[in-house]
Amino acid sequence: MYEKLLPGSQLVNRLQDLNYRVQTIAEAATLVECAEQARPMLVLADLESTRQDVCPAIARLKKSPGTQHLPVIAFSSESSVDLQAAARAAGATLVVSDAAILNHLPQFLEQALQVE
Repeated sequence: MYEKLLPGSQLVNRLQDLNYRVQTIAEAATLVECAEQARPMLVLADLESTRQDVCPAIARLKKSPGTQHLPVIAFSSESSVDLQAAARAAGATLVVSDAAILNHLPQFLEQALQVE
């Protein structure tokens, strides 16, 4: 889920290069419904949006019985400390910066997908 073209489109391309099936959405309100239908192995969410608050959508995802198991990697600019804290409180598995997710995507995917 992303609104900003960068790093969103770069992230999609890197995931596809790693042979992941990618489905993008732009509306946080549809996150739970889309996740229930598509049954992804994880969710990547850009926290910075001009139109919507993404953290409540993450919280709904983590509270819904059909999607609560999904790991969520949330990302934002390094200066968005409040957004990052809100994402952690909402239940995001990992919260990272835009630059870090692009530079360390395989490692973050491995960490988020670890089965405990």
